[in-house]
Amino acid sequence: MKRTILTILTVLSLVPFFFSLLNSLGERQVQTDLQLSQTNLVLEAAAWQPSQSLAQEFPLQQTILGEAPYKAALEQYQAGLEELETYKKQLQSQFAQDSIPNLAKQEQQQKQLQKIDASRQSLLIKLGLLHSHQGNLSQAQENWQTALAIGSSPSVIRIVQILQGLWQDPPHLEVIAEVTIKDQLSGWFEGQALERLYRLTEQKTALEALAESNQANALQALIKLALLSTLPILGGVLGIGLVVGLLVQWFLKKEKAVLATNAQQAWETPWDWEVIWQVLVVGFLFLGQIALPLALGALHFDGASLSLRGKAVYVLLSYLAMATGGLVVLFISLKPYSPWPKDWFTFKPQGSALLWGIGGYLTALPLVVLISLINQQIWQGQGGSNPLLFLALKAQDKLVLAIFFFTASILAPIFEEVMFRGFLLPSLTRYFSTTQAIAISAMVFAVAHLNASEVLPLAMLGILLGVVYTRSRNLLSSILLHSLWNSGTLASLFILGSSGALPS
Repeated sequence: MKRTILTILTVLSLVPFFFSLLNSLGERQVQTDLQLSQTNLVLEAAAWQPSQSLAQEFPLQQTILGEAPYKAALEQYQAGLEELETYKKQLQSQFAQDSIPNLAKQEQQQKQLQKIDASRQSLLIKLGLLHSHQGNLSQAQENWQTALAIGSSPSVIRIVQILQGLWQDPPHLEVIAEVTIKDQLSGWFEGQALERLYRLTEQKTALEALAESNQANALQALIKLALLSTLPILGGVLGIGLVVGLLVQWFLKKEKAVLATNAQQAWETPWDWEVIWQVLVVGFLFLGQIALPLALGALHFDGASLSLRGKAVYVLLSYLAMATGGLVVLFISLKPYSPWPKDWFTFKPQGSALLWGIGGYLTALPLVVLISLINQQIWQGQGGSNPLLFLALKAQDKLVLAIFFFTASILAPIFEEVMFRGFLLPSLTRYFSTTQAIAISAMVFAVAHLNASEVLPLAMLGILLGVVYTRSRNLLSSILLHSLWNSGTLASLFILGSSGALPS
């Protein structure tokens, strides 16, 4: 009876699970938005004009921005626009092949296409400003005309018409131009439009104040870019050195090497495959794919209509509910086997845990980044991304950031490490070698995040988490590594989003 119930729950849970994974194949990654946000920082930083002596002594600007930042920005925005247009065609093709359309689904599809068009408009507006800065006014007007033809809210149409008027010959100036520019544009793009307006209207005081503000913003952008590039590179170099050193030591010292510590030592596992099945299906799949969505549906809860703060609280509470339920199922499933053998769910506040966690993080930097670069070439901007990344990129509210940090850097590492490294990996050593158990648990961990494009990078991270845990026999080590990784990601998103110049 128990196995029959587990089989039914497995089938019920796997259907939405695989549908979510398949749906992610056609979704955009957050990577393009990240690249455009960084491009916006580059544009702001390019306006910095240090003294000649300072520029010669500290050639920071050219080192970080490259030789032709404006040309690179044009190429980046053009690539982003082409990706959006390709994505729209793919969606339209999928919608046309839908054999069972209904009104609700058609409305959802229409909203999805409208969202893409709004992003296309945003990119076209900014492409026009980039072209105007380069002196290519005909291309700028063409971009703006295309944006106008897409059609949108009156406010978007108004900013396009104002930009067209500013750069036409003779210029056409509207009374609401300054207010509209400040409301609809941001960052470097806002500065370009305001500078044009102030020059045409001969507002010298406003022009001087704008130049002073641009210099301050440019220096801040340069510092942010330095943080985004210098710290990961430094960590990556240390990580490469650590990887090489550990591999050399392993080759020379064999079983006495650091990496050989507990490498082949399996856990004493009193439960069998059925308990593993039960915990994964009931405590993870069923709760996340069936129980929680049904509960929210019964409450008629609409997360899409929430503010950013509301969405942050929703993410926290839903993850907390799933984590609590999963840990309860885990405890109930393993209670008959207590007291557990040693080395199970061990939390040791030791210095070695700190060393394994930090060392694992430094090792993860070059390895996961390398896999991510290869992965980008495979997926070409498709395959989906964690929705939390999109929200975190736009989150500048301190309360929202605190909630995201607690969810991603504390709650998620504790729950996921207890489930995947604390329980699943050791349980698998009853049937597989430690190396095989690390690989299998890492793949389950990666697929469980429900985004096709993230499977390879997350699998590599899962392998490193497994290596750290099996060698240290301390969950605090893998939790620390997991927390550092998520914290680094959130910090990068905060820096990129804090420019106030998001791509759309």
